[in-house]
Amino acid sequence: MSTVRTLLLYSAGFLLNSPLLLPVRAQPARQPLAEHVVMISIDGLRPEFYLDSRWPAPWLQQMVQEGVHAQAVRGVFPTVTYPSHTTLITGALPIRHGIYYNSPFEEGGQTGRWYWEWEKIRVKTLWQAVEETGRKSASVYWPVTAGAPVTYNVPEVWSLDPKEDRFSPVRAQATPKGLVEEIEREATGRLSEERSLNGDYLTREDRFGAMAAYLLETYKPAFLTVHLASADHFQHEQGREGVRVRQAVAAADRAVGQIVEAAYRAGIAEQTAFVIVGDHGFVDIHSQLCPNVWLAQAGLMEDKKDRGNWQAAFHTSGAAAFLQLKNPADKKAVAHVRRLLESRPDPEKKLFRIVERAELDRIGADPGVPLALTPVRGVSFSASPTGPAIKPAKGGTHGYFPDFQDIHTGFIGWGKGFNPGATLPMMGLEDVAPLVAELLGLSFKAPDGVLYPGLLMLPPPKETVRTK
Repeated sequence: MSTVRTLLLYSAGFLLNSPLLLPVRAQPARQPLAEHVVMISIDGLRPEFYLDSRWPAPWLQQMVQEGVHAQAVRGVFPTVTYPSHTTLITGALPIRHGIYYNSPFEEGGQTGRWYWEWEKIRVKTLWQAVEETGRKSASVYWPVTAGAPVTYNVPEVWSLDPKEDRFSPVRAQATPKGLVEEIEREATGRLSEERSLNGDYLTREDRFGAMAAYLLETYKPAFLTVHLASADHFQHEQGREGVRVRQAVAAADRAVGQIVEAAYRAGIAEQTAFVIVGDHGFVDIHSQLCPNVWLAQAGLMEDKKDRGNWQAAFHTSGAAAFLQLKNPADKKAVAHVRRLLESRPDPEKKLFRIVERAELDRIGADPGVPLALTPVRGVSFSASPTGPAIKPAKGGTHGYFPDFQDIHTGFIGWGKGFNPGATLPMMGLEDVAPLVAELLGLSFKAPDGVLYPGLLMLPPPKETVRTK
């Protein structure tokens, strides 16, 4: 069976049998259902934030009452931010779009770089499809947007130089030139690392909400993408139920309100669809597993920044670990790693499972690795090759294989073009792009996503005139 067919079957296995919501391949729409689409990502969005009124999210909960929503959204593997956001904007799984992790695996040792550059995406994005129609797009801190074909772009990128303000690359790479200075002058005041990037302060969400609101009100782009990250930051720090998590959810909700109100001020609210998405859920953790300790002990890598004379290493991504080989054809190294994993004591083997290549193909993960590991809930991974293989940990994490409720994320559709009251028990992260394309009337084919027509107010099909 072909890889494409296998991926489609995997996705279809999670879909509904309801006639109203039966998935179909997205086709180019002749007329847009909405003149404007605003897609807001709340990093670490869990469905209970909008389904449970005990969470302080009045805007999101109003949108659920008046629009459409999913009770859960299955993510990609690993369930981390950059691969997930690239799937949202392309309708493709990582095996196809090429953004496999937050940080690429670097043979000479990790430098701290992330997948910042848009040019690394291997498939067409929604921004390109919008630009091809001659319409404007805008983006605020969406991952993998440095150099993206976005009309008004404030990319998510930062400096690794400790002597440089981390916001400097944003200012330099924003397009058009001078956009950040314009936003500072007209909307936010002076932006800096402390005032705009520091995740320890919830004013970050206020700044990003103000940036997006200004771009929407001033330039009225056909497509606006926004990334809000504080809920993720505080779930890492405090776990799922921390006090600061509640405050972060309220701050993200407040930013959503800022952007909605900007649409009303601009006079475009009645023609605008709002799409609220997330990238992953969260799991409270108590322990950390370091599989590279086993590889170092076996001589497959060294305790050096560049891994020394290495043959195999696990590239960890939260609660996921992917086996990387210096020589991709080194079957002996893979066999050695398998023996190491199988030889672990039973109490250690209970902490993880091996994800084989066939399963990685089905979930659409990095095509260059022979296997991966995913831990039991409550355990995360570390890339450290030293110390004990099992260490205490606290807070929360993600990255797990997306086959259980806590790691799922969410989706809400509200405003122009949506069919109020429609609900999905489950959809895939790759299914969001076809929905946005249909709303905007784009000639865009999502490689792995499917469209649920029952979520939209589609015009009735034209009657066929039969002649004798």
